[in-house]
Amino acid sequence: MVVHGHDTTLPITVDEMLVHCRAVARGAKNPMLVGDLPFGSYESSSDQAVDTAVRILKEGGMDAIKLEGGSPSRIVAAKAIVEAGIAVMGHVGLTPQAISVLGGFRPQGRNILSAVKVVETALALQEAGSFSIVLECVPAPVAAAATAALQIPTIGIGAGPFCSGQVLVYHDLLGMLQHPHHAKVTPKFCKQYARIGDVINKALLEYKEDVMNGSFPDAHYSPYKISEADVEGFSNELQKLGFDKAASAASEAVQKLNATK
Repeated sequence: MVVHGHDTTLPITVDEMLVHCRAVARGAKNPMLVGDLPFGSYESSSDQAVDTAVRILKEGGMDAIKLEGGSPSRIVAAKAIVEAGIAVMGHVGLTPQAISVLGGFRPQGRNILSAVKVVETALALQEAGSFSIVLECVPAPVAAAATAALQIPTIGIGAGPFCSGQVLVYHDLLGMLQHPHHAKVTPKFCKQYARIGDVINKALLEYKEDVMNGSFPDAHYSPYKISEADVEGFSNELQKLGFDKAASAASEAVQKLNATK
Protein backbone atom coordinates (compact mmCIF):
# COMPACT_ATOMS: atom_id res chain seq x y z
CA MET A 1 0.00 0.00 0.00
CA VAL A 2 2.64 2.54 1.08
CA VAL A 3 5.34 1.49 -1.39
CA HIS A 4 2.98 1.28 -4.38
CA GLY A 5 0.98 4.41 -3.58
CA HIS A 6 -2.39 2.69 -3.15
CA ASP A 7 -5.10 4.10 -0.90
CA THR A 8 -5.68 0.65 0.60
CA THR A 9 -4.03 -2.77 0.74
CA LEU A 10 -6.75 -4.29 -1.46
CA PRO A 11 -5.12 -3.97 -4.93
CA ILE A 12 -1.94 -5.88 -4.02
CA THR A 13 -1.67 -9.23 -5.81
CA VAL A 14 0.11 -12.42 -4.82
CA ASP A 15 2.72 -11.86 -7.52
CA GLU A 16 3.43 -8.36 -6.20
CA MET A 17 3.68 -9.66 -2.65
CA LEU A 18 6.09 -12.37 -3.77
CA VAL A 19 8.45 -9.75 -5.21
CA HIS A 20 8.64 -8.09 -1.80
CA CYS A 21 8.96 -11.41 0.01
CA ARG A 22 11.89 -12.52 -2.15
CA ALA A 23 13.67 -9.19 -1.71
CA VAL A 24 13.35 -9.38 2.07
CA ALA A 25 14.40 -13.03 2.14
CA ARG A 26 17.59 -12.21 0.22
CA GLY A 27 18.53 -9.44 2.62
CA ALA A 28 17.39 -10.72 6.02
CA LYS A 29 18.94 -14.08 6.85
CA ASN A 30 18.34 -14.28 10.60
CA PRO A 31 14.84 -12.96 11.47
CA MET A 32 11.71 -15.05 11.19
CA LEU A 33 9.98 -13.83 8.03
CA VAL A 34 6.19 -13.63 7.77
CA GLY A 35 4.45 -12.97 4.44
CA ASP A 36 0.97 -11.44 4.28
CA LEU A 37 -1.70 -13.24 2.27
CA PRO A 38 -3.08 -10.52 -0.05
CA PHE A 39 -6.78 -9.77 -0.29
CA GLY A 40 -8.48 -12.15 -2.70
CA SER A 41 -5.91 -14.90 -2.32
CA TYR A 42 -7.42 -16.94 0.52
CA GLU A 43 -11.09 -16.06 1.03
CA SER A 44 -12.74 -18.42 -1.48
CA SER A 45 -11.83 -21.74 0.10
CA SER A 46 -9.39 -23.53 2.35
CA ASP A 47 -7.76 -25.02 -0.73
CA GLN A 48 -7.13 -21.54 -2.14
CA ALA A 49 -5.72 -20.41 1.20
CA VAL A 50 -3.34 -23.37 1.40
CA ASP A 51 -2.23 -22.93 -2.22
CA THR A 52 -1.41 -19.26 -1.64
CA ALA A 53 0.37 -19.99 1.62
CA VAL A 54 2.50 -22.62 -0.10
CA ARG A 55 3.52 -20.07 -2.75
CA ILE A 56 4.47 -17.52 -0.10
CA LEU A 57 6.86 -20.05 1.45
CA LYS A 58 8.16 -21.82 -1.67
CA GLU A 59 8.43 -18.83 -4.01
CA GLY A 60 8.73 -16.01 -1.49
CA GLY A 61 11.18 -17.57 0.93
CA MET A 62 9.03 -16.82 3.97
CA ASP A 63 8.95 -18.84 7.18
CA ALA A 64 5.26 -18.25 7.93
CA ILE A 65 2.18 -16.45 6.63
CA LYS A 66 -0.23 -13.92 8.13
CA LEU A 67 -3.93 -13.73 7.42
CA GLU A 68 -6.47 -11.16 8.56
CA GLY A 69 -9.73 -11.57 10.41
CA GLY A 70 -11.45 -14.21 12.45
CA SER A 71 -14.69 -15.09 10.68
CA PRO A 72 -15.59 -18.79 10.64
CA SER A 73 -14.17 -19.17 7.12
CA ARG A 74 -10.90 -17.52 8.19
CA ILE A 75 -10.61 -19.84 11.18
CA VAL A 76 -11.12 -22.84 8.90
CA ALA A 77 -8.51 -21.45 6.49
CA ALA A 78 -6.02 -20.87 9.29
CA LYS A 79 -6.49 -24.41 10.54
CA ALA A 80 -6.08 -25.86 7.03
CA ILE A 81 -2.86 -23.92 6.48
CA VAL A 82 -1.46 -25.11 9.81
CA GLU A 83 -2.44 -28.69 8.97
CA ALA A 84 -0.55 -28.26 5.69
CA GLY A 85 2.57 -27.65 7.75
CA ILE A 86 2.73 -23.87 7.49
CA ALA A 87 2.97 -21.54 10.49
CA VAL A 88 0.17 -18.98 10.71
CA MET A 89 0.09 -15.55 12.33
CA GLY A 90 -3.39 -14.15 12.93
CA HIS A 91 -4.46 -10.51 12.74
CA VAL A 92 -7.42 -9.02 14.62
CA GLY A 93 -8.76 -5.59 15.52
CA LEU A 94 -8.46 -3.23 12.58
CA THR A 95 -7.98 -5.49 9.58
CA PRO A 96 -7.08 -3.28 6.58
CA GLN A 97 -8.37 -5.79 4.02
CA ALA A 98 -11.87 -5.44 5.52
CA ILE A 99 -12.17 -1.66 5.53
CA SER A 100 -15.24 -1.76 3.27
CA VAL A 101 -17.03 -3.65 6.06
CA LEU A 102 -15.45 -1.69 8.91
CA GLY A 103 -16.24 1.67 7.30
CA GLY A 104 -12.63 2.70 6.80
CA PHE A 105 -9.43 2.59 8.82
CA ARG A 106 -11.23 2.70 12.16
CA PRO A 107 -10.06 1.43 15.55
CA GLN A 108 -11.86 -1.60 16.94
CA GLY A 109 -12.71 -2.80 20.45
CA ARG A 110 -14.03 0.56 21.63
CA ASN A 111 -17.22 -0.78 23.19
CA ILE A 112 -18.01 -3.88 25.24
CA LEU A 113 -19.22 -6.09 22.39
CA SER A 114 -16.40 -5.10 20.08
CA ALA A 115 -13.77 -5.56 22.80
CA VAL A 116 -15.05 -9.03 23.66
CA LYS A 117 -15.04 -9.91 19.96
CA VAL A 118 -11.34 -8.98 19.70
CA VAL A 119 -10.46 -11.37 22.52
CA GLU A 120 -12.73 -14.16 21.28
CA THR A 121 -11.39 -13.88 17.74
CA ALA A 122 -7.80 -14.02 18.96
CA LEU A 123 -8.61 -17.12 21.00
CA ALA A 124 -10.28 -18.78 18.01
CA LEU A 125 -7.18 -18.16 15.89
CA GLN A 126 -5.03 -19.61 18.64
CA GLU A 127 -7.27 -22.68 18.75
CA ALA A 128 -6.86 -23.02 14.98
CA GLY A 129 -3.11 -23.31 15.49
CA SER A 130 -1.82 -19.77 15.05
CA PHE A 131 1.57 -19.14 16.66
CA SER A 132 1.06 -15.38 17.15
CA ILE A 133 -1.58 -12.66 16.80
CA VAL A 134 -1.27 -9.10 15.51
CA LEU A 135 -3.49 -6.69 17.44
CA GLU A 136 -4.08 -3.53 15.40
CA CYS A 137 -5.71 -0.29 16.53
CA VAL A 138 -7.45 -1.47 19.69
CA PRO A 139 -7.47 0.22 23.12
CA ALA A 140 -4.58 -0.74 25.38
CA PRO A 141 -6.80 -2.46 28.00
CA VAL A 142 -8.33 -4.64 25.28
CA ALA A 143 -4.90 -5.59 23.96
CA ALA A 144 -3.74 -6.32 27.51
CA ALA A 145 -6.74 -8.60 28.06
CA ALA A 146 -6.18 -10.44 24.79
CA THR A 147 -2.49 -10.88 25.55
CA ALA A 148 -3.30 -12.25 29.00
CA ALA A 149 -5.96 -14.60 27.65
CA LEU A 150 -3.70 -16.07 24.98
CA GLN A 151 -0.89 -18.57 25.35
CA ILE A 152 0.83 -17.25 22.22
CA PRO A 153 2.60 -13.88 21.68
CA THR A 154 0.80 -10.76 20.52
CA ILE A 155 2.32 -8.10 18.28
CA GLY A 156 0.82 -4.67 18.73
CA ILE A 157 0.44 -1.85 16.24
CA GLY A 158 -1.55 0.99 17.71
CA ALA A 159 -2.58 -1.33 20.55
CA GLY A 160 -0.75 0.14 23.54
CA PRO A 161 2.24 -1.06 25.57
CA PHE A 162 0.91 -4.34 26.92
CA CYS A 163 1.44 -6.61 23.92
CA SER A 164 4.24 -9.16 23.73
CA GLY A 165 5.96 -7.19 20.95
CA GLN A 166 5.52 -4.17 18.70
CA VAL A 167 5.61 -3.36 14.99
CA LEU A 168 5.35 -0.16 12.94
CA VAL A 169 5.47 0.70 9.27
CA TYR A 170 9.03 1.94 8.76
CA HIS A 171 7.93 4.77 6.47
CA ASP A 172 5.97 6.10 9.45
CA LEU A 173 8.66 5.75 12.11
CA LEU A 174 11.42 7.07 9.81
CA GLY A 175 9.40 10.11 8.77
CA MET A 176 9.14 9.28 5.07
CA LEU A 177 5.81 11.06 4.92
CA GLN A 178 6.21 13.80 2.32
CA HIS A 179 4.08 12.18 -0.37
CA PRO A 180 0.60 13.79 -0.25
CA HIS A 181 -1.07 10.38 -0.21
CA HIS A 182 0.96 9.14 2.73
CA ALA A 183 0.36 12.33 4.72
CA LYS A 184 -3.37 11.57 4.62
CA VAL A 185 -3.05 8.15 6.21
CA THR A 186 -0.25 8.61 8.75
CA PRO A 187 -1.52 6.91 11.91
CA LYS A 188 -1.94 8.76 15.20
CA PHE A 189 -0.24 5.99 17.14
CA CYS A 190 3.12 6.22 15.38
CA LYS A 191 6.09 7.99 16.97
CA GLN A 192 8.34 9.58 14.37
CA TYR A 193 11.94 8.70 15.19
CA ALA A 194 13.52 10.61 12.30
CA ARG A 195 12.66 12.81 9.33
CA ILE A 196 14.37 10.80 6.64
CA GLY A 197 11.94 12.08 4.04
CA ASP A 198 13.23 15.64 4.50
CA VAL A 199 16.82 14.44 4.05
CA ILE A 200 15.88 12.52 0.89
CA ASN A 201 13.99 15.47 -0.59
CA LYS A 202 16.87 17.88 0.15
CA ALA A 203 19.39 15.54 -1.47
CA LEU A 204 17.26 15.04 -4.58
CA LEU A 205 16.71 18.78 -5.01
CA GLU A 206 20.46 19.45 -4.66
CA TYR A 207 21.22 16.71 -7.19
CA LYS A 208 18.71 18.19 -9.65
CA GLU A 209 20.20 21.67 -9.21
CA ASP A 210 23.77 20.43 -9.75
CA VAL A 211 22.77 18.59 -12.93
CA MET A 212 20.80 21.56 -14.25
CA ASN A 213 23.64 24.05 -13.67
CA GLY A 214 26.30 21.67 -14.97
CA SER A 215 28.33 21.38 -11.76
CA PHE A 216 27.72 17.62 -11.58
CA PRO A 217 29.33 15.49 -12.78
CA ASP A 218 32.65 17.36 -12.94
CA ALA A 219 36.15 15.96 -13.53
CA HIS A 220 36.28 14.51 -10.03
CA TYR A 221 33.20 12.38 -10.72
CA SER A 222 34.36 11.33 -14.20
CA PRO A 223 36.97 8.80 -13.03
CA TYR A 224 37.40 6.61 -16.11
CA LYS A 225 40.39 7.96 -18.00
CA ILE A 226 41.70 7.90 -21.54
CA SER A 227 44.97 9.66 -22.34
CA GLU A 228 44.88 12.91 -24.27
CA ALA A 229 47.05 11.27 -26.92
CA ASP A 230 44.48 8.51 -27.35
CA VAL A 231 41.69 11.07 -27.49
CA GLU A 232 43.54 12.82 -30.31
CA GLY A 233 43.95 9.52 -32.15
CA PHE A 234 40.31 8.68 -31.47
CA SER A 235 39.24 12.05 -32.91
CA ASN A 236 41.35 11.48 -36.01
CA GLU A 237 39.73 8.08 -36.57
CA LEU A 238 36.28 9.63 -36.17
CA GLN A 239 37.15 12.28 -38.76
CA LYS A 240 38.26 9.58 -41.19
CA LEU A 241 34.87 7.95 -40.74
CA GLY A 242 33.13 11.23 -41.46
CA PHE A 243 32.05 11.90 -37.88
CA ASP A 244 33.47 15.42 -37.62
CA LYS A 245 30.95 16.57 -35.00
CA ALA A 246 31.72 13.57 -32.78
CA ALA A 247 35.48 14.17 -33.19
CA SER A 248 35.10 17.78 -32.08
CA ALA A 249 32.95 16.74 -29.10
CA ALA A 250 35.64 14.34 -27.86
CA SER A 251 38.37 16.99 -28.11
CA GLU A 252 36.23 19.66 -26.45
CA ALA A 253 35.34 17.26 -23.61
CA VAL A 254 39.04 16.99 -22.70
CA GLN A 255 39.37 20.77 -22.56
CA LYS A 256 36.23 21.18 -20.43
CA LEU A 257 37.27 18.48 -17.95
CA ASN A 258 40.73 19.99 -17.61
CA ALA A 259 39.14 23.35 -16.86
CA THR A 260 37.17 21.90 -13.91
CA LYS A 261 40.12 20.18 -12.22
